Amino acid sequence: MNEIKYKPIGIIHSPFKEPRGTPIQPAGAKGTDGIVEIFPEYTEGLRDIEGFSHIILLYHFHLSKGSTLLTKPYMDNEMHGVFAMRGPSRPNPIGTSVVRLVGVEGTMLHIQDVDVVDGTPLLDIKPYIPEFDIREVERIGWLEKNVHKLSASKDNGRFTE
Repeated sequence: MNEIKYKPIGIIHSPFKEPRGTPIQPAGAKGTDGIVEIFPEYTEGLRDIEGFSHIILLYHFHLSKGSTLLTKPYMDNEMHGVFAMRGPSRPNPIGTSVVRLVGVEGTMLHIQDVDVVDGTPLLDIKPYIPEFDIREVERIGWLEKNVHKLSASKDNGRFTE
């Protein structure tokens, strides 16, 4: 298969200047304000986006330092496969976050619950639609015994490695 290349459509701005101290999921970033700056050539694509309360951001983990197929995640002491985790060290360093869309000013999207490092390249935006996106699940793998750590963490659910 040939190499796949993507061109960023914008930049995500947040108060987090480095991975350390950045929330590890939007739930750990509740109320944190940010701005998504869309490049001018993509302005038309924003038509009607203000009708959605939440959007899905797809972005490039630009500070990722490579990947391994097995790693020990922040919330566990055991090794797990990279495809059973949501962290930045991946073969293709692509991240997703569901954020609240607070307002639109031209090419600037004002968002909340941002869990992304400032300056992160944005690859795409999709509307979040609960009827399409929420599914009842039967199991959440190794996180079943660890998901409570996100809200109970002394680091307030922030990346500390």
